[in-house]
Amino acid sequence: MNSLKQYKKILITGADGQLGKAIQVESVLYPELDFIFATKDMLDISNPTSIHQAVQEYQPDFIINTAAYTAVDKAETDEDASYLLNEKAVHILATICKEHAIALIHISTDYVFDGVSKKAYTEETATNPKTIYGKSKLAGEKTIQAIDDLVYTIIRTSWLYSNYGHNFYKTMLRLGDTQKNIQVVNDQYGVPTLANDLAIAILEIIPKLTIRNSGIYHYSNEGSATWYAFAKAIFEYSKLDVQVSPVLSHAFPTVAIRPKNSILNSTKIVKTFGVSRPLWKDALQQII
Repeated sequence: MNSLKQYKKILITGADGQLGKAIQVESVLYPELDFIFATKDMLDISNPTSIHQAVQEYQPDFIINTAAYTAVDKAETDEDASYLLNEKAVHILATICKEHAIALIHISTDYVFDGVSKKAYTEETATNPKTIYGKSKLAGEKTIQAIDDLVYTIIRTSWLYSNYGHNFYKTMLRLGDTQKNIQVVNDQYGVPTLANDLAIAILEIIPKLTIRNSGIYHYSNEGSATWYAFAKAIFEYSKLDVQVSPVLSHAFPTVAIRPKNSILNSTKIVKTFGVSRPLWKDALQQII
């Protein structure tokens, strides 16, 4: 399959998650496409029978896989469950996509890196995950790459937020309603990325994806921030009177290591597919 000019049916896995819901919201901008939003109750990607049945029923041209095990701390003691969804299920899904000439768009993470670089991570930067979550997501990437002649895109992203699901943005808004003083980590750097912007980028890629430009890409909004700077902007734009104090990471110990640097260089995806990357502050103002 050299090109995907006929693109009509798009099956989204994990449709009840944050990105799945964002894609559903933005899908109204693409009336020429037929979307099937499959929640985890409708489609279990770790079950080959479930995937085969969905493929037979819907006959999709694309599958956007947003389903994943994302409980970063829990994964440290629940390794089997993390690898089941993030590697084994991805292998099953990618294999079936190859069998049926379905293109696959798969979402990955900055956690495949060690988080200690002083520079933004490019797609060519050597991976070195430090958590079970990161290792399982990297294993999922590799199982896709190992399948010959599969049309695919792996999109790594980070610091995703939206009005849906559980995320830092919603947590800050909730705390801001009840607290006047909040401490937030100020020594971890990344790019707050609106899930809706990522959703639009994914949908813009669909008509342009071929076997020749298949591969790994990074996507985030423009700019960079610390969690502290992100929190201050949330309260400022929301007009919430909250005093935010910067603290170091050790003030909030976690089971899994959090990367100091989560900044992804997204130049490649813009050059290849011409997608838009709004500034993170502009995206935040928009959602508020």
